[in-house]
Amino acid sequence: MASAFIDHAAYLAAQPEAVQPLLREILARVQAQLPDARPCISYQMPAFRAGPGQGRVFFYVAAFKSHIGVYPPVADDAVLVAELAPWRNEKGNLAFPLNQPVPLDLIDRVALALHAQYTSASPKGAP
Repeated sequence: MASAFIDHAAYLAAQPEAVQPLLREILARVQAQLPDARPCISYQMPAFRAGPGQGRVFFYVAAFKSHIGVYPPVADDAVLVAELAPWRNEKGNLAFPLNQPVPLDLIDRVALALHAQYTSASPKGAP
């Protein structure tokens, strides 16, 4: 399926103005922490690829009517998984309500954990 968005900028431009700064901040922070990660669009969401050949997508973020979603679930860091409990849904994905402060430092840690989780030599992989 062809993506409706060609890059992160196109995705951001299509979002409500009120949420654009928050999305821009999240994307910039991921890129600053993981400068070798390559921005892309996957599943119609801003995402980042890393690893050999930059082929593995390890971090997705998307805006919804009432929350910011971060995917896929963190699985390899039990301490972080426990800290994320207030924002985890039944599948383990994260939903940060827009009517509450978004814990950007925690999202930073999620990005780092997902990078380690999905770029390791293990057979696990992001979609």
